[in-house]
Amino acid sequence: MAVKARPLRAGSGPRLAVLGAGQLGEMLVRGMLEAGLIEPAAVTVTTLHGVRSKQLAKQLGVRAAATNADAVRGADVVLLTVKPQQAVPVLRDVGPLLTHRQLLISAASSVCIAVLEQHLGPGVPVVRAMPNTPALVREGMTALSAGSSAGAAHLAQAERLFGAVGQTVVLDERHMDAVTGLSASGPAFLYIVIESLADGGVKVGLPRDVALRLAAQTVLGAGAMVRETGEHPALLKDAVTTPSGTTIDGILELEDGGVRVAMLKAVVRATRRATERAHELFGDLGR
Repeated sequence: MAVKARPLRAGSGPRLAVLGAGQLGEMLVRGMLEAGLIEPAAVTVTTLHGVRSKQLAKQLGVRAAATNADAVRGADVVLLTVKPQQAVPVLRDVGPLLTHRQLLISAASSVCIAVLEQHLGPGVPVVRAMPNTPALVREGMTALSAGSSAGAAHLAQAERLFGAVGQTVVLDERHMDAVTGLSASGPAFLYIVIESLADGGVKVGLPRDVALRLAAQTVLGAGAMVRETGEHPALLKDAVTTPSGTTIDGILELEDGGVRVAMLKAVVRATRRATERAHELFGDLGR
């Protein structure tokens, strides 16, 4: 049965414990701090190596905890950002300490809700999150799924926190592997697109730095057009494609090179690998 989430405290936001504050954890904390959702003094971090915890404390003004157990005591929200193979050992350490008054948000890839809840006491609310790396520049995309004890208020709390670093969508957990294949792996696919566009610009005479800037902004702008207009990409493509013009010649080359099918297959393969990885790590629970 879902329980009511502890409300965000006025002014300073929730007390947040970030377990395993590596690259992902750091970028999420930075985004939340910059958005003013949390106060540095209300954030406690742990890392695999204590030196890094102290570095983050110095850079961001947060508190570095000596242990995960120390970090979660008194936290309203516990954010798990460890590598998937580290998730169970950390959960065994802190799971018995968490109560129904706290919210566990896991951004550990491949770690399903069943694995998380197996190591928690009854009634502890869980939200699984799948962010992507553009969260570093607050242009991320995060999918969220609720566990059995998480209610609408818990999801709203997670949406508010991850909304500080981009956009969010709430989905059934069965879609999380597909999210991993599309939006979590997708930036890498698009970096290849940007690099290829820039190489094309260099081929036709543009300076490398100019070509790269043009390519990056073009991809960013095209994404914004799809998002802001709500139009189907095919219609937006047709608006640029004039009869006997330059664009249709370029599209012909793309279709001849199989770019459309290659991108589709990349997402499908990455999704399949996400499913395989979860099963390798957690057996039947990872399905």
